[in-house]
Amino acid sequence: MSSLVTQPRTLVDVLLPRQQRSWLLDAALVVLFSAFVGLTAQVEIPLWPVPLTLQTLGVLFTGAVLGGRRGALALLLYLAEGAVGLPVFAGGASGVAYMLGPTGGYLVGFVLAAGLVGWLAERGWDRRLVWTALAMAIGNLVIYALGVAWLAVFLGDPETALVKGMLIFIVGDLIKIAIATMALPGGWALARRRDGRSPSA
Repeated sequence: MSSLVTQPRTLVDVLLPRQQRSWLLDAALVVLFSAFVGLTAQVEIPLWPVPLTLQTLGVLFTGAVLGGRRGALALLLYLAEGAVGLPVFAGGASGVAYMLGPTGGYLVGFVLAAGLVGWLAERGWDRRLVWTALAMAIGNLVIYALGVAWLAVFLGDPETALVKGMLIFIVGDLIKIAIATMALPGGWALARRRDGRSPSA
């Protein structure tokens, strides 16, 4: 049975043997990474000026590892899980009312960011430190753009939305981008060493 991808393009496609790729495996990866994002949303690390959660790291990492299509599907499933009442959002929140609240724009941004970062990863952006950092930064900007825009509508105050919805999170998000930037190229290096692939594989 064919897979959602036809050739190795992301890290997971290289790490998993070609003969194991199928629609069933792709579906399992989507479910697994939706749960992964849900888990990262529950992790909170004290940091000034606001606590650091690993949710956006989970979103961007999911896109980079799975690729654009599967990454976006994993985040759509994540939203569906929250919509039906599973406590997968930050702080164990769930429900449609929460999704329509002040953070609703970020949730939509998660899907688009995972898809975009995955699309860039399929084109090799996750294999070098500088390009990985740039891909993660672009994904984060997508999340900010939708999140702040929705928050501005919700609050009726764009300036406050910019401060509370982006500026106070920049330090934490830079830390998360740094973590992903080190992890993904390192994973590719291990995969190439294992399989004897060239750097552009």
